[in-house]
Amino acid sequence: MNTLADATLSQVAGGSSEKARMLLAEMSVGLTKNQALAAPKLFQVKKAVGEKTTLKLLAVIVKAFCDSVRVPNRPDAADIIEVADVLMNTYTHDSIKDIILAFKEARTSGKAFFQVLDQPTLFGIINDYFEAKSAFLVNEHRDRVAHGSSANAETVQALGTDTRKMLHSVADRIPADAPDRDQLRRRLSFTKAREERGLITPEQAEQQRATFRAARVPNNRSDWKPSPEAQERIDQRHRQEEKALMERYRTANE
Repeated sequence: MNTLADATLSQVAGGSSEKARMLLAEMSVGLTKNQALAAPKLFQVKKAVGEKTTLKLLAVIVKAFCDSVRVPNRPDAADIIEVADVLMNTYTHDSIKDIILAFKEARTSGKAFFQVLDQPTLFGIINDYFEAKSAFLVNEHRDRVAHGSSANAETVQALGTDTRKMLHSVADRIPADAPDRDQLRRRLSFTKAREERGLITPEQAEQQRATFRAARVPNNRSDWKPSPEAQERIDQRHRQEEKALMERYRTANE
């Protein structure tokens, strides 16, 4: 890692790739989807070693894969840097091992590149991998349900989904002066995330949204809003519930 930190990004993306290919080969040995799923996420790696070093590491992985494909037309250093940057900022809650496994599967599956390896092809490899990963997670979830997994495990599964898909804009569907606006927004976000990962069907997701919408229909009385003291108690209860969920999530992942 020190050698990587000392090198410039251009040197990493455009230099000799023998050591990079060796590093990639060592990290690929015996790598499985479960291991990739359990590995530190990109945002955690970036926080630990810094954005520049994380970008260099991804560039090394992309460079090593490109050089392992025997085609005459391959991405240059600028293309590799751009691909690495997109990966770092797009798949923040997936791991570096996911990226390595994506390229390993493309390399060992007999995929034909027809004399050209370019950016769209690289992104296509990554997209195909994460589609397969999504199906893998759905099957894992169904297996747990079939063997009697508890409701708590399903909650943890929902909390652990990709947060970049959980951040869906729902504030405009909730009145700005609703007393439980933040709580409803969090619940709608969880429903959206579970639907996109296939953990619930679209019909189940719509049923949950309908329940939330019905719950937030304001009372026609002029005094339907809680008093400041009651609102503070509501907010405190919501904070306690959220803290309890996060503690359960951290405990499950230790």
